Amino acid sequence: MAKEQKGGISPTRGEDFPQWFQSVVRDAEVAELDHVRGCMVIRPWGYGIWELMQRALDDAIKRSGASNAYFPLFIPLSYFEEEARHVEGFAKEMAVVTHHRLEQDPEGGLRPAAELPEPLVVRPTSETIIGRSFAKWINSYRDLPLLINQWANIVRWELRPRVLLRTTEFLWQEGHTAHASEEEAREKTAEMLGVYREFTEGPLAIPMIAGEKPEYERFPGAVSSMTIEAMMQDGKALQSGTSHYLGTNFSEAMGIEFTDADGERRHAHTTSWGLTTRMVGAMVMTHGDDLGLRVPPRVAPHQVVIVPIARDDPAPVLESAGALAEELAGASFDDSPVRVHVDRRDHKPAEKRWEWIRKGVPVVVELGARDIDSGVITITRRDDAELNREQHPRESAAGLAEALAEIQATYMQQARERLEARTTTAVTSLEQFRDWFSGEGTADGGFVRAPWSEDPATLKTMGELGVSVRCIPFDADLTGGATCVLTGGPAKVEAIFAKAY
Repeated sequence: MAKEQKGGISPTRGEDFPQWFQSVVRDAEVAELDHVRGCMVIRPWGYGIWELMQRALDDAIKRSGASNAYFPLFIPLSYFEEEARHVEGFAKEMAVVTHHRLEQDPEGGLRPAAELPEPLVVRPTSETIIGRSFAKWINSYRDLPLLINQWANIVRWELRPRVLLRTTEFLWQEGHTAHASEEEAREKTAEMLGVYREFTEGPLAIPMIAGEKPEYERFPGAVSSMTIEAMMQDGKALQSGTSHYLGTNFSEAMGIEFTDADGERRHAHTTSWGLTTRMVGAMVMTHGDDLGLRVPPRVAPHQVVIVPIARDDPAPVLESAGALAEELAGASFDDSPVRVHVDRRDHKPAEKRWEWIRKGVPVVVELGARDIDSGVITITRRDDAELNREQHPRESAAGLAEALAEIQATYMQQARERLEARTTTAVTSLEQFRDWFSGEGTADGGFVRAPWSEDPATLKTMGELGVSVRCIPFDADLTGGATCVLTGGPAKVEAIFAKAY
């Protein structure tokens, strides 16, 4: 059965990718910037995706040994003053509460009434306040390791907000651990980056490049920062999860000490790691097309939507749709019952079908009186670029769980092929580097994988082009005598260069 023609997202990805992204997020009812500058409303469909992401990641974090806790939203300014490198890194982004209580002013409006004895920072991250708690909870080596995770909201004052990517307030999880030795802490740092990679390449179907951040890109106060980097469809990078070894920097500032087995007092080695709602944006930019969102089945709130087509008496069709939904829900995908929704709204069937296509539901099933009489169902798979409406025998519905697995794999394969095709090692000189990132060398952009000297002077050249070193990949293979792509001098590492969100 031929697909029905329908207008897609305007502009298309090829016409204006950033605006396409904004349009998909809006039209698919994922999220919107509203009410307070830089802050977003996450709509039910988008929040349903986030809840499934959260559930999958939370299970993995708990398997790593961490326990969930919650810490205050407000952090005394003095806590930040004790860790100078940390506060310097976040100073421009901090929102600060200086007053409490409101009173009426002479004009009848409201104004802050009482100044706080100490300003409170709305948390930009929680190393300082969690560190203070760790200092109370840890006394002996027997108290270690201490592994804590927090699901929370974060505030970083964003000058140029972009929905889901850079917002003043966003949601995340932040893990914090304390260990007796550097070796153990570094192992945990690497382990948690692996948890993030498994999560993003599994449920989200987004392939990653894993590596270490260069010194100038490290988390404020960290000894080392590890990252996973994804490529969006426009060739730009998106930092997707980071894990940091903090050494004893924070434990010295916060007094996190323990008595070791020999009776000596020592500072704990700490780590922190986090992943945010920007991964919903990453999913949009990785898998979406010119008709809207495409949600990987593992994080789709509805994996199958049944659209009843009832022109006269709706009761028999709705009854049959309900029976079909029960049958489908009895099947298993990803070790859980298939999530099925029957759209019973009093809207035109075509409008409902296209709404769910735009929202990225993996499978849309249409069922009308004629279909019931003929013993068929009409299926549209969201991974089909043509969106063909194919009729199948009614009894074939049991196989839709297999279709979900195929769709999940297809999305991952398409994204992986794009990453591989648009990561080049052929850029070997500054001239080629400039051509690539100025758009003259390639119309599509992408990643450059090349030797780098780590010379701070190269940051100026990269800055002029809007490029940064995304990471020094763990699988780097730097040969002897390699020359830096930017200076022509000796290279120290192999790096991934890209423009980024």
